[in-house]
Amino acid sequence: MTGNTGPGERPATGDLTGKVALVAGATRGAGRAMAVELGRAGALVYVTGRTTGDRVSEVGRPTETIEQTAELVTAAGGAARRASGKGGGGRRAAGTGIAVPTDHLEPAQVEALTERIDREQGRLDILVNSVWGGDHLIEFNTRVWDLDLAKGLRMFRLGIDTHVITSHFALPLLIRRPGGLVVEITDGTSASNRRYRDSLCFDLTKNVPHRIAFGLAAELEEYGGTAVSLTPGFLRSEEMLDHFGVTEETWRDAVAEEPHFAIAESPALIARGVRELAADPDRARWSGQSLSSGQLAKEYGFTDADGSRPDCDGYFEEVVFGGKEATAADYR
Repeated sequence: MTGNTGPGERPATGDLTGKVALVAGATRGAGRAMAVELGRAGALVYVTGRTTGDRVSEVGRPTETIEQTAELVTAAGGAARRASGKGGGGRRAAGTGIAVPTDHLEPAQVEALTERIDREQGRLDILVNSVWGGDHLIEFNTRVWDLDLAKGLRMFRLGIDTHVITSHFALPLLIRRPGGLVVEITDGTSASNRRYRDSLCFDLTKNVPHRIAFGLAAELEEYGGTAVSLTPGFLRSEEMLDHFGVTEETWRDAVAEEPHFAIAESPALIARGVRELAADPDRARWSGQSLSSGQLAKEYGFTDADGSRPDCDGYFEEVVFGGKEATAADYR
């Protein structure tokens, strides 16, 4: 997902060897990319989701599974070890992916997941809460009295309840050691989300993670932990590429249909941002804040897989909503 180093590319560089991460919701998209990048950095990564080789979630994309994600994590970790001369290692070596099928709406399953991590590793250093799977439920430009109420309430369950349930069971393990990191993945920063998202349930669902991170930052402070919310920009996920009928190699062909897709970023950008956050000894300065992949790319100096540094927030704020005469190319 995160690609190889290309011309002008500055990949993330933080070393996470010895760290244990849980990426909840790692079947595809940003979740998968973040898991792979954490593995590339040397972390042992537990990856969860509902789509496996034997079962497909309501999202309905059987071609992407958590087993595949775990394999990609292990491959990236192994390649990084070989490149650094650290050798291969066994199944539980640094940079290994471990798939655990989990429905994060089921407390018993999440409890069993964290008990397994405790039993096998005795620690948890990084929790990335990327659980979602509700895009198929969104009804844009539909008044609350006209929307499908069942879809709206399901959205709350998938995008809010899952995050609270996961934190409830995972944080007792994370706070055992100072320095733990929680990353709440959402859509839009707290600033950009001041504009209505044209769907009440979606708007609420994607704003709640900002408050979760804000609250967890307060609760984790005495344990030396950090919590942030983080959003990608216009993400070229597998689902989005399929929507436009393009691939990662031909994604610019979609700009004719959707001009703003010119600012789109690959999942590598947010993945590298999470890696740098996790490796930053001074990351507590971010605690409680709403961050974006573009913001972290500027702060830490890394780029997307194509060597560019897309500033999606700046483009939408100044050009799309602000009326500035500029193009997406001016913000890459």
